[in-house]
Amino acid sequence: MQTIQNQTFDAERALYGSRGLRVVNCRFAGPADGESALKECENIAVENCFFDLRYPLWHDHGLAIRSSEMTANCRAALWYSDHVAIEDSKLHGIKALRECADVAMRGCDVVSPEFGWSVRGLAMADCTADSEYFMLRARGLHFTNVRMRGKYSFQYIEDSTFENCTFDTKDAFWHARNVTVKNSVVQGEYLAWYCENMTFDHCKIIGTQPLCYCKGLRLIDCEMQDTDLAFERSEVEATVTTPILSIKNPLAGHITAPAVGQVIRDLAGADGVVQVQSQTPPRTPGSCA
Repeated sequence: MQTIQNQTFDAERALYGSRGLRVVNCRFAGPADGESALKECENIAVENCFFDLRYPLWHDHGLAIRSSEMTANCRAALWYSDHVAIEDSKLHGIKALRECADVAMRGCDVVSPEFGWSVRGLAMADCTADSEYFMLRARGLHFTNVRMRGKYSFQYIEDSTFENCTFDTKDAFWHARNVTVKNSVVQGEYLAWYCENMTFDHCKIIGTQPLCYCKGLRLIDCEMQDTDLAFERSEVEATVTTPILSIKNPLAGHITAPAVGQVIRDLAGADGVVQVQSQTPPRTPGSCA
């Protein structure tokens, strides 16, 4: 593998089409303002590099990025790439990681609106993220110990799991399918409307009007805080370990909780069973609680 180190590149397509290249301590910045520095490359290792130009890593196959920084000027940094590993790096440009496949991220900081759209197969661990429309239409996500803030996250995702995470995000998981969230805290308004086959397992759910218009919804020993008008028009099997402020028109299934402030039934055919019964004290969900 050829090594390039301690250099600065600002030309258009500076290293276009490279194969078997190790790029160390390099800067992609400068007055020429060139785009697509490492486009159409294969088997590339990037270490301790600084990216301040647009579209640097498109259509790459076999890409390892370590201890590097992509600034806010580094727009749309990774698109259409596969077999990507990113460690201990900052991804701070808009629209990063789109239409990529087989990606692993660890120890990264993401500040990127519209991050991860249509990604297929992403394992993310020990990361932080600040984003809007985070992971739209992604599939095959596996997140562990991820902290995320933003709006409209995980909409239309499929076949994904989340463990020991903390999400502070409005309108999360809308239209999600075949998703499991375990030992996590999910805070925000209007959680997971229109989802299908979604499970919350030992989670803490915080915020108004969660889990409406759902099919195949399951809650396993979850806490609910400040949750009113929950489960409207949903098909649900839920065991909740804390009081619920109010439940509105559950269509079908069973909801068990130690107390419910109000059960609203003003819709014909909303026949979900709500049971109030004492339960054992809830355990604290997840290490991120």
